Amino acid sequence: MPVLLDLLPPEVWTARSAAHAERVDALTAGARARRAAGQRHPVEDFLYEYYNTRPSTLRRWHPGPHVALTGPAPHGDWRWYATDGGTVRLDVDAFLADRGDTVRFVQGLLAATARRPAFTGCFGLHEWAMVYRAGEHRHTVPLRLGQAGTNAVVEAHPVRCTHFDAFRFFTPAAVGLNRVRPTRATQPELEQPGCLHATMDLYKWALKLSPATPSELVADCFELAADVRTLDMRASPYDLRDHGYEPVAIETPEGKAEYVAAQRGFAERGAVLRSRLVDVCDALSDPGRTVDG
Repeated sequence: MPVLLDLLPPEVWTARSAAHAERVDALTAGARARRAAGQRHPVEDFLYEYYNTRPSTLRRWHPGPHVALTGPAPHGDWRWYATDGGTVRLDVDAFLADRGDTVRFVQGLLAATARRPAFTGCFGLHEWAMVYRAGEHRHTVPLRLGQAGTNAVVEAHPVRCTHFDAFRFFTPAAVGLNRVRPTRATQPELEQPGCLHATMDLYKWALKLSPATPSELVADCFELAADVRTLDMRASPYDLRDHGYEPVAIETPEGKAEYVAAQRGFAERGAVLRSRLVDVCDALSDPGRTVDG
């Protein structure tokens, strides 16, 4: 059955592309300035380093599946695009031939995560477990409570981290304290929408699905990931006040309440973006589905 394409005239898609580039330039201005100066930021640069992306990659605009750009478009020279007469579109068949396994994994993981209730009782202890009884730390930033005080916080709280990519950075001494043993294989069974790292990873999955992900959705995921990262580090054992971040003292009742309130807000924002990413996967496998940017 032929696929019905949403035809975008040049004035529409060029305006969307320009608006996206302007938005990304604003979001990445700090990172680009630091890179030019050879500087590094312990909070903000995580999104570029851990997810292995550059501002220039984020800036490139993609319309998503089943959208055809009329008139001359640079996309015709990009991977996984096809030119048909006077239009350029994502070649869904070619994309699925190369990335079909990835699409199916992301679709299954995100759909399974969306079905679970959000757990908000972890209080960000994954970051504390990453420095528990450690001689060296990942960041050259002092610990707010010192090493002994950090160890005491971990030992005074139940540790329940369900996210494998956080758990794998636990110190050897902290591994045995975790009530869950997440692995890569059990990721679809354990990931839950209250987890800050699962929410940040929506940006990763948006990138994994690119260029099938509409770029406006990628930028939405990036913005959410940046906000989550800020809370993640404010609630961490590191003292980031010299960088302008007031701590969320999760070792106190007030800090726990602040953390949980923010965590719930991020889970709500993440649920919307997770649904949109599942829609992208559905549209790739179902020619009749469309995707909103």
